[in-house]
Amino acid sequence: MGLVDGKVVVVTGAGRGIGRAEALLFAREGASVVVNDVGVARDGSVAASPEDAGAAAAVVREIEAAGGRAVVCEAPVNTQEGAAAIVKAAVDAFGRVDVVVNNAGILRDKTLLKMDLEAWSAVVDVHLTGSFLVAQAAAKQMLAQGQGGRIVNTTSVSGMMGNFGQANYAAAKAGIYGLTRTLAIELQKHRIYVNAIAPIAKTRMTEDLPMFHGTTSLTPEHVAPAAVFLGSTLAGERTGYVLAVSGAQMYAFKVVQTPGKFKDGDGVWTPQEIADHWDAIVKS
Repeated sequence: MGLVDGKVVVVTGAGRGIGRAEALLFAREGASVVVNDVGVARDGSVAASPEDAGAAAAVVREIEAAGGRAVVCEAPVNTQEGAAAIVKAAVDAFGRVDVVVNNAGILRDKTLLKMDLEAWSAVVDVHLTGSFLVAQAAAKQMLAQGQGGRIVNTTSVSGMMGNFGQANYAAAKAGIYGLTRTLAIELQKHRIYVNAIAPIAKTRMTEDLPMFHGTTSLTPEHVAPAAVFLGSTLAGERTGYVLAVSGAQMYAFKVVQTPGKFKDGDGVWTPQEIADHWDAIVKS
């Protein structure tokens, strides 16, 4: 018995890296999988290599060779039509959708002073708008099925902490955190549980970063079990969490509020008083 026997799982950006590892593990655990990937280069350009263009189909072949069930969907995540087509692919092939893993993403790293609007918009569009649109389309289908469901979004340490040269990516990933928290609140009454993972792994997206040079301990295969856990009944009714994965380490990201300080006496804080009491205001 697999953890997700009989479930239908959609994984976006599943042609390579973390998405591929997630799709393969879901299939090994008994799920029928929609492998979604548009087959583009890392920066989202359509001038993809043959390997990029055929990545989703290759993952489907891997799943089928191991005795699993999977179909390809090459629709884009960042349009309403594309998101609807992704969910429709699951329903047409397998009759329903139970779990969605929003993993699709691109990178166009530039510092603030060098980034143009197109680079900003392209990254936010795929990561944040794509997660919103696919989650919305899937949630509507799950609601119609009447049996709940699970949505797993992909945020990032860059989104939680910031990272040099990634204003677009970090903003999109921080937005996914807020999206996850809000959807968790809104959809809980429908038994649709929404969580996120924040992975650190060596993939095509990150392989040129110095921290990943020579490493063998930060792989997509370390991340996939977190997605399967959150997509299975093992996660119970947990919702609104961000589970971070860095190799063998797992931890949670939380936004915390400091105890703060009440102003002595009545009235409005002055800027000088804020400066004078800064340490007490921000101390955890």
